[in-house]
Amino acid sequence: MKLSKSKAFLALLFSLFAFFAIPAHAALNAGISTAFTGLQTDALDLVDMVWPVLIAVTMAFIILRLFPKAANKAV
Repeated sequence: MKLSKSKAFLALLFSLFAFFAIPAHAALNAGISTAFTGLQTDALDLVDMVWPVLIAVTMAFIILRLFPKAANKAV
């Protein structure tokens, strides 16, 4: 019973913080907003550069795991 009351209290607390954070975000300076937009663009560019490497590494691990199984079946 206590656990459900604490969950309800935490949900209420979280919703109050979220409610009061919305106006705080709207009061940002234009320079700060531009800086965050630039930071987001740079981060997305880095993610776009990492995807091909991540796919290649994942495929290499899959091939390395499957090669011994196929080699043992061939013998």
